[in-house]
Amino acid sequence: MNRSSLFLFLLGTVMTITGCQSSEKQQTNTSTTDTSQTEIASVDWALLPFQKVDSANPILLPKSGTIFHCPIWKKDVQWEEHDVYNPTAVVRDGKVYMIYRAEDTVKAVKGTSRLGLAESSDGIHFTRLSQPVFYPDNDAMKQYEWMGGCEDPRVVEDSTGTYYMTYTAYDGKTARLCVASSKDLKKWKKHGLAFKEPKYKDMWSKSGSIVCKQQDSRMVATKINGKYWMYWGENGLLAHSDNLTDWTFFADEKGEPKAVVAKRSDTKLFDNGLVEPGPAAMLTDKGILLIYNGAAFRPKPQEGVEMYAGGQVLLDKNDPSKILARLDQPFIKPEKDYELVGQVNKVTFVEGLVFFRDKWFLYYGTADSKIAVAVKE
Repeated sequence: MNRSSLFLFLLGTVMTITGCQSSEKQQTNTSTTDTSQTEIASVDWALLPFQKVDSANPILLPKSGTIFHCPIWKKDVQWEEHDVYNPTAVVRDGKVYMIYRAEDTVKAVKGTSRLGLAESSDGIHFTRLSQPVFYPDNDAMKQYEWMGGCEDPRVVEDSTGTYYMTYTAYDGKTARLCVASSKDLKKWKKHGLAFKEPKYKDMWSKSGSIVCKQQDSRMVATKINGKYWMYWGENGLLAHSDNLTDWTFFADEKGEPKAVVAKRSDTKLFDNGLVEPGPAAMLTDKGILLIYNGAAFRPKPQEGVEMYAGGQVLLDKNDPSKILARLDQPFIKPEKDYELVGQVNKVTFVEGLVFFRDKWFLYYGTADSKIAVAVKE
């Protein structure tokens, strides 16, 4: 998320922000997320409501003392000392596995990002591996991944049980959406840029949310009209693929990426500045449910983003570009101390969603610094 902010400030137009406020319902160990009770009662297609697990949040913090020998630096680094955030998650062998973004303290690009792996038996308390499972290396992807690193993963399975991960490679200047695959979540094969045509190699791209179907606790990539589909980018863009590794974006009449879930111009709305996909989109009986991150600008674009909050939108299951319904209120927004203050203030950035033990667990980055969870019974 923080990589895109500077890019957006240069492109933004002046907007006036009127905050969208709604009531908070306090409970002993949980608090409701932000969508108004009136909207919850009137919506039958969205995944609502989620409750933040106040008794445990934040569930993952930066950690000193975990040493990784960087193959590019050729020296040891404390790879998750600076921040941890923006996780994806899957259920495997009766446990939740979280792949999370971690930054070291290298200052040249505000920290190099690598991806760590943690596991949990209850979806809330996690044990992490001491070494990252995905990182920049002396390979063909070094030119794109170094030295900003590997950021913001999303993971789905295919029908054979192979995991496909979309992630952002950041070289310190340009973000590029990439794809990798794995059989065990630990050893990954890099498949390169998602958009492989040479003319697109320097195109700003990120945040790939592949359309999947829930099969018990698995989220399995599914085809619509003979193709896989993916929402991506920073204005609700769309792409399709035959194989989950090579993608073609949905284009407008000029051949440029076309927004299908665009930011909204109403300055009262939480997503007037940016729309960025969250967890894997889900094909349901009612349509395609996309959970996304919306950003609201401050009155002047050079002043930056006011906050990042979570939204939900329903698209046609036969036409992934057609919107059927959309929440006007965020269903989750920054309100806790650990969500309000950090590397980037006022951020709840949703990216991981699993169905585990008959509940939905939503994992999100807080202020680009820590990781939290919200649960829907």
